[in-house]
Amino acid sequence: MPCAKLIITPEDALIDVPRSIRIESLVPETVVIITATTLRGDGVVWQSSARFQADPDGVVDLSRHAPLDGSYSGVSAMGLVWSQIPVVDGEREVFPLDVLSPLETRIRVAYDDRVLQGSFIQRLAAEGVKRVEIREEGLVGTLFIPASPGPHPGIMIMNGSGGGINEPRAALYASQGYLAFALAYFKAPGLSNYISNTPLEYFKKGLDWLRKTHQPYKDFVAINGQSRGGELVLLLGSLYPNDVSAVVAYVPAALVHSGQNAADPAVGRNGPAWLLNGKPLTHVWENNKTATWAPFDEGPSPHRHEKAILTALQDKEAVERARIPVENIKAPVILLSGTDDGSWPSSLYSKMVHDKLKAVGFPYDVRWVDTQDAGHSIVFPYIPTTQVVYAHPVSGKVSTGGGRPDANALSDERTWTEIKDFLAQAVSQHTGPAR
Repeated sequence: MPCAKLIITPEDALIDVPRSIRIESLVPETVVIITATTLRGDGVVWQSSARFQADPDGVVDLSRHAPLDGSYSGVSAMGLVWSQIPVVDGEREVFPLDVLSPLETRIRVAYDDRVLQGSFIQRLAAEGVKRVEIREEGLVGTLFIPASPGPHPGIMIMNGSGGGINEPRAALYASQGYLAFALAYFKAPGLSNYISNTPLEYFKKGLDWLRKTHQPYKDFVAINGQSRGGELVLLLGSLYPNDVSAVVAYVPAALVHSGQNAADPAVGRNGPAWLLNGKPLTHVWENNKTATWAPFDEGPSPHRHEKAILTALQDKEAVERARIPVENIKAPVILLSGTDDGSWPSSLYSKMVHDKLKAVGFPYDVRWVDTQDAGHSIVFPYIPTTQVVYAHPVSGKVSTGGGRPDANALSDERTWTEIKDFLAQAVSQHTGPAR
């Protein structure tokens, strides 16, 4: 019998590329323990482990074989990645602080008295992608420029209620050939620490700046936002329809909301999040007859924010006053949601948007990817999905985003595959400036 060997392919690729992890030439029925260890952002170590039994051919293939037990169950080629948990409880940092630096996952296979070792590299940024900090015209963000010759289609990326600059998503978009501008609007250098009273004209300035300074391919600039950013991109598409070439709305809202957990304490969570022409937009909590924070505040920890939001939706007049007029959008739209979203009912909200666009005969492509039992955290494939409970980065309230790790991992895969196809089609069908 030849010596057993561990084969990992590809060994070095972008983070969204699945890997084949396979052990060959084992004695049939041998039981092996496979451990995956990744040093992630800020020195945080993540790890998973599972036991497998070799088949009659002496092979363990993670794309075909389910573990006997361990960190995950069922067949999943990348199960040892999405099922990782931090070695130190409470750590959550998934991405390297420098997104141009790769992540290395080390694989250890132990059986009998023997050990096989290997590793693979995941990259957020392809070789040659350039990272440029932007601090001009009042804008705060980071631009990622593809390595390939331009011009490139553009995309502007906004975070949710955690604020900051979403460099990981922008780096991966640039690796796919997009001129990716991760724009912060609070909780970043030189900006407010809170979402309260954010002027929507700021984002129009971001769109204008990207076009003026980099002349995107066919004048195409999509917008991508998650959570409050998902609400935001639907708002921006409806307010500035001639400036938005496609809308990518991760776990969005169909309504305008107040500051909520990201609010300035001086303004309060029932105060406005968004301003237009200096005036607050009407939001669903405003003059709402049924809304109460009690199910969130008084419910068991981890708190489920969605329960409070559902009380506000019982006041149909308040809902209609706060509805985002998505029918004003003049671009294709993709909605990504999960049925077990603990932060707010993104599945219901996505249905509201989808149904409204269908009812008005919306002439552009509309897609909705809704994953059963998935939660609020939808990122991209092949990262850990286990940490669904978290302390909100602004309010500090311990909450759950909902979803099971396996369902969240499936959601990451499904949504990213669909987004790449959606954007490729949107770019190919875009006819140029409509402004």
